[in-house]
Formats: sequence, structure tokens, C-alpha cells
Amino acid sequence: MQIALGPLLYYWQRDAVFNFYDTMATTAVDIVYLGETVCSRRHELRLGDWLDIATRLQRAGKAVVLSTQVLLESGADVGTMHKITQHGGLAVEANDMGAVQCLHGKVPFVAGPHLNLYNLPTLQWMADLGAQRWVMPLEMARRDLAVLQAGRPAELQTEVFAYGRMPLAYSARCFTARHRNLPKDDCRFSCLDHPDGLMLQTREHEGFLVLNGTQTQSAKVYNLVDALDDMRKLGVDVVRLSPQAHHMAEVVAVFDAMRLHTVSPQAAQDRLQALMPFAGCNGYWHGQPGLDQVQNASLATQG
Repeated sequence: MQIALGPLLYYWQRDAVFNFYDTMATTAVDIVYLGETVCSRRHELRLGDWLDIATRLQRAGKAVVLSTQVLLESGADVGTMHKITQHGGLAVEANDMGAVQCLHGKVPFVAGPHLNLYNLPTLQWMADLGAQRWVMPLEMARRDLAVLQAGRPAELQTEVFAYGRMPLAYSARCFTARHRNLPKDDCRFSCLDHPDGLMLQTREHEGFLVLNGTQTQSAKVYNLVDALDDMRKLGVDVVRLSPQAHHMAEVVAVFDAMRLHTVSPQAAQDRLQALMPFAGCNGYWHGQPGLDQVQNASLATQG
């Protein structure tokens, strides 16, 4: 089982991004996804900068995948998507069907988590179009994944989002700008002030959602570290960890220790509690509401 670092979902200063990936190059991650997937107004890094980072990571032995934007809103967005899909030197994660169409018949690609792949016919269709790996939708339960794993195309790998705040929805509106009473076209790059997103609380002052520009995330951190052995039995090939502003190298180390069986599931959970920016959850995996924290049966038997 390989560990992948998903695309950076937040807006950070340019130097912070380069420093982050220099650190990630020294970790046990096998695959790194690069590129802006949330908002085209985030201009701290251009495509050339992402390619420079890709070169650094490849020199460190990492496989690199360029990710396309999820929600395309302008001709410029489409133009950037075409540049990524036509690059040719790197694998591409297609996050909308336009990118899939551009990649079809040209290069193998990764079918991203926002393509809504929920059944065997769509998996076969995506494999026929050239997908070499698909990323399970975040809200899919373990029991549903087991059905797809039993009948998936032999050449198609499976990747599961296993750690990080879950990207739940995308909008043409920028909620971070709206929070500051700013229009989207004059947002003053408000996302830079929130390196792990802007927490939205209920009237009871409980964390509910996180605003990240045009993206809405879960407030809680999805964490399936205790399910890695189960995923291995199901034939999952890759687990995805989503970047966060602090302690990411330590998070990678915990998942690496778990896959190498040098730490118990309970110890891995305990270590991650101190590294997460908010409380954890794993409900979707167990077929429960996503914000629930369900104890793994194997942990319960450990006492």
C-alpha cells in the first residue's frame, strides 16, 4: 500500500508552499499531487512553479501527479486545464469530466474523488477512457467499496481519502470573501489569512464546517488510520492524506508506521489526536453520518 499526499487545498504564501514540499520530499510519501484545485484567483504559484516543485520531488524519488481544478468558471480556467492535460511529462488527476475528455486516449490518468464514481459500470467506463486509478468518493462506506473492489477492472487501482478535512462542496461564490463583506472579484486574497480554513460555528459555538474560499470542508478531520489493515485486505492500493499547515510530516510518519505494523491502531490514533487541527471523525467509512467518530471493532476488542 502506498501513501499519497493530496493536492494542497488551502492558499499559502509562495515560500511556505515551497518549504512545505521540501519537507514532504524527506518523508515516506510515495505519491504527491500538485496544483491548484480550488480557486483560480490563487496566484502565489503559477503552473511553472508547480512544475519546479514537481522536479524537486521527483529527484527525491516521489511520483508526481498534476491535479486539475474541480470547478471551472471561465475561459482562463479551461485554458489552464488544457495546459495541464497536455503537459505530457507528468500523470494527471482529472477532477471534472472536461479534463477526462482531454485525457481520453492520450495518457493514463487518475479519476479524482469528485467524479462521482459509485458503481461498477462507471468504473469500467472510466478504465476504458484511460484511468489507471480512481479515488473513492469521500462519503462512500466501506461495505460499498468492498462491492466495487470485488468487481473492479483488473488494471484499475483504488485510492482512498484517509486523512484530512473533507472537501464537501464547491461553489461559484467565495464564502471567505463574503465573511469579510467583499466581492469575489475583489476578495483581497482573504484565504491567505486562514492556512487551515475559516471555522464556521453553530449557535452553540461548536465547529461545524470550514470555509475555504469557494470550497466548503468538514470541520472535523477525517481519519482512517485504524482502517489501514482493513483497506489492505480489500485490495486498496493507495491512501491519500490531505495537507494541513502544521505537523504534516508527523502525520505521514504515523501512517507509515501503521502500514509497516510498527505501531498499533490504538497508538496511531492516540498520536494523531495531538497532530490534528480539530477533532477527528470517520462516520462515512462505517456507513454513519460523516461527522461521527465510530470506534473500530478491532480497537474495542483491544480493550
